[in-house]
Amino acid sequence: MIDYVIIGAGLAGVVMAERIATQLNKKVIIIEKRNHIGGNCFDFKDENNILIHKYGPHLFHTNNKEVIDYLSQFTQWDIYNHEVLAYIDGIKVPIPFNINTLYEVFPQSKAKALEDKLLQTYAYNSKIPILELKKSTDKDLQFLADFVYEKIFVNYTAKQWGIPASEVDTSVLNRVPVVLSYDDRYFQDTYQLMPKTSYTDIFNSLISHKNIDVKTGTDALSVLKIKNDQIYFEDKEFKGQVIYTGAIDELFDFKFGQLPYRSVDMQFEKINQKTFQSAAVINYPNDNDFTRITEFKHFYEITGDTTTILREFPMPYDKKAKKGNIPYYVIPGQENYNKFLEYKDLASKVKNLYLIGRLAEYKYYNMDAVIERALNVMESIK
Repeated sequence: MIDYVIIGAGLAGVVMAERIATQLNKKVIIIEKRNHIGGNCFDFKDENNILIHKYGPHLFHTNNKEVIDYLSQFTQWDIYNHEVLAYIDGIKVPIPFNINTLYEVFPQSKAKALEDKLLQTYAYNSKIPILELKKSTDKDLQFLADFVYEKIFVNYTAKQWGIPASEVDTSVLNRVPVVLSYDDRYFQDTYQLMPKTSYTDIFNSLISHKNIDVKTGTDALSVLKIKNDQIYFEDKEFKGQVIYTGAIDELFDFKFGQLPYRSVDMQFEKINQKTFQSAAVINYPNDNDFTRITEFKHFYEITGDTTTILREFPMPYDKKAKKGNIPYYVIPGQENYNKFLEYKDLASKVKNLYLIGRLAEYKYYNMDAVIERALNVMESIK
C-alpha cells in the first residue's frame, strides 16, 4: 500500500517524504542506491572521533527564513561563519577577493588607490562578478580585474572543470564575485549555521515518521521502469506518485546520450598533530593538483592530538570507474541544457512523475535552494 515512491535519500527526497507523510498522511518508500541516507550531506565520526563530511564540506547558509524555520523543527543549530583562504604567491589571503585582500596582496599605497577607485565606481558592500569587472574601461580597475582573474580564477577553474576558464560557462565564474567590503566571510547570507549534532541526525529526524520506509543499497532503476509513459514499480504498473531525484538521463536509459558531470576524488588523511591549517578551507588556485584542503576540526569544537583533512582532486565523471564515479557537478552550457530539455520533455509525458534536485533537473542547487524547491513542489501535489 505505497502511495509515493521517492528515488534518492538526499535533501530533496527526504524533505518530500517528510511533507507527504506528515501533511498528506500517505505511505512513502524511499529507495537509495548508497548504503546510507543523506546524499552528499552524509557525515559521520571517523577514527579520530572527528565529524567529517564524506562528500566534501557542506556549510548551511540562506536568506530564506521559511527554509530555516522548516529545518529547525529537526535540529538545533550552532552559528558558523565560514571563512576561506586562498594560497596566492606564497601567502594565504581571504576569498572572495575583498578590500582586506587588496591590502594583503598589494603595497598599502597601491591598495588604497585601488580601494578608492572601486568605491568611486561601485557601491560599498556590492558584489562585482569578475567578468563585469574585466569590462571596466578604467586602467587601474582593468589591472585589478586581470590580477584577480589570473591569480584566483584561471587555474582553479581549469582544475575544477577540466577546461580553460575562457570556455567555462559564465554562470560558474560569477558564483564567486569580488566583494567591496571588509567582511571576510565566504557567504553574506543572513543565516549561517551548522547543525549542533550532525547532518545525518537531521536526515534521521526527517524520515522518522511511521509512514516512511527507507530501503538503502538498492538501485531504484532495477525496480522502477518507464514504459509507454507509464511507471512500473516491481514489474507492476504504479498508480501512485514518483518523486525522482536521480540522474534524468539514467531514468530514460540514456536515450539522447549521457549528460556530462564533473566528479571529485576525495582523499582523506589523518594527521598526527592538533591542527593542520589556519582555516577550515584553504583553496589552492595555482599550486598542486588539488583545488582545496578542508580541515573538519574548524567546523566544530573538537579537541585532541590528531586531525583529519580532505584534499579534493577534480576529475571527469565516469560511473564505471573506481574513483570519480559520483556526479558532483552538472556542467552548464547551452548544448548540455538542450540535451536535458529533451529528457525533460520525455518526463513531462509521465503524469505521475516529479523531478527534483541537481541530477534530476541538471541544475546547480545549494542546500537551502533544494529544500525550497522541494517545499514548492509539495504545494503543487497537494
